[in-house]
Amino acid sequence: MSNKTNSKMSVQLMAMGGLMAALVFVATSFFKLPVSVTQGYIHLGDAFVLISAALLGPVGVAAAAIGSMLADLLGGYFQYCLPTFIIKGAVALVALWGTSGSKPYWLQVIIFVLAEAVMVAGYFIAEWLPLGYGLAAASAAVLPNVVQGASGVIIGAVLIPLLRKISPMLGGKQSRSVKAE
Repeated sequence: MSNKTNSKMSVQLMAMGGLMAALVFVATSFFKLPVSVTQGYIHLGDAFVLISAALLGPVGVAAAAIGSMLADLLGGYFQYCLPTFIIKGAVALVALWGTSGSKPYWLQVIIFVLAEAVMVAGYFIAEWLPLGYGLAAASAAVLPNVVQGASGVIIGAVLIPLLRKISPMLGGKQSRSVKAE
């Protein structure tokens, strides 16, 4: 490929990363259910964290972390900005690993569950220790985070193959392979 073609593909990939960061932000900020026990909320952003990593690779990992952090920043959850950036970045990294190579799709979905387990554990630790909410409050957040993670896995597992089929850019060499079994 020529440098001009590579440059055009890089610009397209970066633009897709920005778009995906915006989608993560919107799905996190605007499609949510309040959780009174934790003063937080359950949202659909985790689906787009998984989709971002699976479709865009390392650019998608950055987009997932940035979009999630922006939702906390603009939503007034300032104390969560750094933990969210780290946790959602880790979730996206696990999802990226799960979709790299030629793993069968059922295994990729199981790895998405593992990625969301990273989210649940990450927020439990962040709320218990660095944020200082205590063990009881951190424990109360586990079930809502499990619900959020499960919805993310289900939505992501359904949308990822569909998005790969309809988008030429995501179906090319830059995308992660998907084998439905």
